[in-house]
Amino acid sequence: MNRIKQLFERKKERVLSIYFTAGYPELDSALDIAEALEKAGANFIEIGFPYSDPLADGPVIQNSSLVALNNGMTLEILFKQLKDLRNRVSIPLLLMGYFNPVLQYGVENFCKACADIGVDGVIIPDLPMYEYEEMYKDCFLKNNISNILLVTPQTSDERIRKIDELSNGFIYLLSSSSTTGKNLTVSAETDAYFSRIQNMHLKNPTMIGFGISDRTSFDKASQFTSGAIVGSAFVKFLDTPNALENFPGFIKSIRA
Repeated sequence: MNRIKQLFERKKERVLSIYFTAGYPELDSALDIAEALEKAGANFIEIGFPYSDPLADGPVIQNSSLVALNNGMTLEILFKQLKDLRNRVSIPLLLMGYFNPVLQYGVENFCKACADIGVDGVIIPDLPMYEYEEMYKDCFLKNNISNILLVTPQTSDERIRKIDELSNGFIYLLSSSSTTGKNLTVSAETDAYFSRIQNMHLKNPTMIGFGISDRTSFDKASQFTSGAIVGSAFVKFLDTPNALENFPGFIKSIRA
């Protein structure tokens, strides 16, 4: 059983994940940030590997990806930087990014490199579900890497059931179909969407991402799911003075 499953068996509610971009703000800052986030109380971490055409990302994460690429970040460099990951970080860690860099690296090489350093799962939004199932699932399973699949408000119940069947970590619910960085809109429509998923009683836990930026949005998401993922708000926070030392305060501003 990997660390993702262990986490959700141990903690059923108000799970907090934090996303940041590898290579931002500095090329070699990923492991220091991950270690500090665990100490500050994050339950798991998502590290984004930058890509030159991040279509699903809003301006904050797009900018962090551009800075990271200009700093020289690549998947190869990231894997080298994370070689001591499990000497410093014990909570689950996922990599998130687009499929093109993974394809260029080689899917089998990518899965093996993740397994070798202790990465627990990946989120690749533009890897089609059918392509994953037909071509890559065995490689992921062989290396004990969870492929986290995404659900939007427009996803049909039939497709959600299929995603639940293929998943072995958690299911990532996008709060909307917009890009990252938009604030969570609390409305009858979002309530109906979250309730619909909740009432399906899926076998995998669910987490909400996109628009979770403060305690209000985190609390709202946690009413319907196991917890939520904070991305753009944290990437913005990394620009503040002495950010690393102030991670505990940031975590407390999201989850009391």
